[in-house]
Amino acid sequence: MTFRERYVRWAELEATVKGWAEAHPELVRLESLGVTPEGRDIWLVRIDPDPERVRPSVWVDGNMHASELCGSSVALSIAEDVIRLHTEPDADLHGLSARAKETIRDVPFLVCPRISPDGAEAVLTTGRYVRSVPRDDRPNKAHPHWIGGDVDGDGLSLVMRKEDPTGEYVESKEHPGLMVPRGIDDDGPFYKLYPEGFIENWDGSVVPTPTFLSDNDTDLNRNFPWDWAPEPEQIGAGPFPTSAPESRAIVEVATRTPQLFAWLNLHTFGGVLIRPRGDAPDVDMDQEDLAIYRQIEKWAKDIVGYPTVSGFEEFTYEPKKHVRGDLTEWAYVHRGCLAWVCELWDLFAQMGFERPKRFVEHYTRLDREDLEKIARWDREENQGRILRPWRRAHHPQLGEVECGGADPRVGISNPPYEVLPDLCRRKSSMFLRVAAMAPKVVVSEPAATSLGDGLTRIEVVVENRGYLPTYVLTSAKKLPWNEPLWADVRAEGCELATTAETRREVGHLDGWGRGLYGGGAAIYFARSRGTTSSHRMQWVVRGSGNVTVRVGSCRVGWTEKTIAI
Repeated sequence: MTFRERYVRWAELEATVKGWAEAHPELVRLESLGVTPEGRDIWLVRIDPDPERVRPSVWVDGNMHASELCGSSVALSIAEDVIRLHTEPDADLHGLSARAKETIRDVPFLVCPRISPDGAEAVLTTGRYVRSVPRDDRPNKAHPHWIGGDVDGDGLSLVMRKEDPTGEYVESKEHPGLMVPRGIDDDGPFYKLYPEGFIENWDGSVVPTPTFLSDNDTDLNRNFPWDWAPEPEQIGAGPFPTSAPESRAIVEVATRTPQLFAWLNLHTFGGVLIRPRGDAPDVDMDQEDLAIYRQIEKWAKDIVGYPTVSGFEEFTYEPKKHVRGDLTEWAYVHRGCLAWVCELWDLFAQMGFERPKRFVEHYTRLDREDLEKIARWDREENQGRILRPWRRAHHPQLGEVECGGADPRVGISNPPYEVLPDLCRRKSSMFLRVAAMAPKVVVSEPAATSLGDGLTRIEVVVENRGYLPTYVLTSAKKLPWNEPLWADVRAEGCELATTAETRREVGHLDGWGRGLYGGGAAIYFARSRGTTSSHRMQWVVRGSGNVTVRVGSCRVGWTEKTIAI
């Protein structure tokens, strides 16, 4: 498939998912979460052979940030692998056991491969920088600000440089064309670097400082309801939570789907998994939750080769100032999901850069030697896709400039095409194992015992045979919608001896999994929990007829069993 080999435009993505739905109508269904201002559907791919039966489900999304195209490729690869799991049940898939594959086949997958179709299309066709969506709905536009555009007529919108004695950059002597921070021993010429484009509301004198949101107002990953805060406290937050139609569509569908238990939010770049909590250190995190995340961390390291970091301890852009309004924290805190970000593409590991104490500093603590090392790698192993030649052009506002410079799309923001297939394979292999952690409620066949005088005792055993508990995460137990299991009894032709017992609470059931280094891991005291994963229930029925027992909850779905008396 082309999406495993390169980054596809929206029309190709749409053709792919529609092709799956047409080829496998019994398995794949498409849902448009909405239509963007530029007229593109935000497609959600549902993979489920039994869509009327509610049961624990997983969510995958990608390309929330426009330039982070690799997320779409990985999300589509996961979807394609799950389709194959259903259509070729005996095929080898990532070394999964028969038992694991059987478990995964009973898990519905909801895959949104491209949250920002308009943004991705702008990046793919023009190379311009777009954080999330290429629109600006802010009412305050009177100030001077940059608007991306093609200045030199080559169809791209990359970077401009202009000679200036106060410039902060010089051209590398080792790698012509590469711009590096100016040092005290440099002779020049010196340059100012600006986005290729034009200054809106320019006064003819003062050049505004570019920002990553110069001409697009909302960062979708700051627009979700959890711990949302407006600007200037949180840059890119938008005017209110879910003000962007893309983020609102996700919140609406996820809130209607309480059975979601795992959430994979795909970004680039860095080669790292970022897990909760984003607002507090690990000592304040639920320790049972943390043990489950350690299992995912091990899979990430062993299968994908990525480390896992705390969002608060290693991925805050400013110390002690956590990111607000992001998707995975909302999915974890509000929706009780085992949620995390994966920053695909380990450029820093490829370069052999030493990991800083705080992983996020990888992105900013690069000296001239580091930048030249990346330029050398680009020339020798990336076919020179990053460094573009500088072309002279006349700018209607700034005069003589040069356009070109760094094109980050393939090599920085996203991995080279040559490594994309293996990355898709490894990331899918890891996430399918997470899907195999699903809670699995099993209700035994009802057993009947005659008590005489027309009375019969009905007995069932309810078990959770899955890895995760029916509440999924300990921290999620308190959420009002995360209801415990309930049992309903319906009698036809007979009646319950005690009519008040037509509905009884079963309670939550533990799973067999305990994560890594959690309870029971101590070599000096390896012990199991008691009967916390099962519950035995009995009713007394008077007369003859059919008795149906229905057990479940909105989180794990419902199971019915019927017995004739």
